[in-house]
Amino acid sequence: MRNLKLVIEYDGTRYKGWQKQKENVSTVQDKIEKVLSKMTGEDIQVIGCGRTDTGVHAINYVANFHTNSTFTNEDILNYFYEFLPEDIVVKSVTDANDRFHARYNAKSKTYVYTINNGKHRSVFNRKYEYHTDEELNLNAMEAAADVLIGTHDFKSFTSLKSSNKSTERTINYIDINKDGDIINIEVNGDGFLMNMVRIIAGTLIEVGKGNLRASDVAKILERKQRSEAGPMAQAKGLALKEVQYK
Repeated sequence: MRNLKLVIEYDGTRYKGWQKQKENVSTVQDKIEKVLSKMTGEDIQVIGCGRTDTGVHAINYVANFHTNSTFTNEDILNYFYEFLPEDIVVKSVTDANDRFHARYNAKSKTYVYTINNGKHRSVFNRKYEYHTDEELNLNAMEAAADVLIGTHDFKSFTSLKSSNKSTERTINYIDINKDGDIINIEVNGDGFLMNMVRIIAGTLIEVGKGNLRASDVAKILERKQRSEAGPMAQAKGLALKEVQYK
């Protein structure tokens, strides 16, 4: 049996995230599995590198699946391109080690949150960036971001309700860059809790607006209460940029 690795780009605007759900809703995983199952005649189950929220995008999402089919990787890639909707593109199909698992073998993930800080929202990019015309203080945002780097209990930065799961994660870096009116917040970590990156982005935006300070972010971490952190930033501004493997 072959184990094939996929790298996927998708516009998450009209999908209820990556993961297939019991309800009859549209997800990226469901679209890909249906195309593969039709092509191979097998009941294909695709393993994703993780969940993405409703409306969140991906630039290099990684997945894998097992198959007995003899189609070449190029045949599979061409079939995807023909039968997947235009907002999902499989960028590559490659052979992987039998033990490769898109989720469990991931070492870290990189997300990018995009903010349009100009006077007007962009007509053409409005589905892929959060817009605010209130000038953001990048120096303050960077100081607050530094507080979050390292291994911490991020209970204040998740919508996860269960108290049985660990909320400790490691953030390796947060880079904040501005090019013209566009601000990108790039976050790399060993894993992320439910809504964690969006809550981090929302909190940093509040710092940029002057509603919170870096010292407040340190207190938010310590208090371990979701209500202490900033609002969850809009999903449309977030994209999974890259997955790093061991």
